[in-house]
Amino acid sequence: MTSTSTPTPRQLYRALDRGEITKEEFRASMREHALSLIEEMEEVHQNPVAAWIETLRNRQAAARLARAHGEHVVREAFTALSEVPDFPLAHWLWNADHAHLPLYCFLRTRKEPIFRVLKLVSQPWLLMLSVEYGSAEKGQATKEKFTFKRERFGRLTVTKREAA
Repeated sequence: MTSTSTPTPRQLYRALDRGEITKEEFRASMREHALSLIEEMEEVHQNPVAAWIETLRNRQAAARLARAHGEHVVREAFTALSEVPDFPLAHWLWNADHAHLPLYCFLRTRKEPIFRVLKLVSQPWLLMLSVEYGSAEKGQATKEKFTFKRERFGRLTVTKREAA
């Protein structure tokens, strides 16, 4: 898995466009992301039954979220969460706004590092999101509550971050 200090691919593209990093640095960071994906695929290949069960759980959780709030709102919340500074799973959520990727791909109900949505409240100019992430051990996961405010152009930005 990529380290939390490695910027997400979206952040890397922006840094490259602004001239903050060289093409070589960009390629090296993108290589880290690719290697973490390959590592994840190898784990799935080693234990396909456990991966299938995890997928079923994630699909159920994603369907519940999409039914309750709408898929677009959930994707928007995940994308905004990936832009939060120092959020450990930003590298996991950075492309949540891509509609061709199934929503369940961004959830991890039992496999470490877990990522679960505990509560989502969406209003026209405000979004509140409570998540649980990190350790799969009972009571060891980190719980945080994020409040996002919509800018005048409609983009969500974090206004408050607190432990839940």
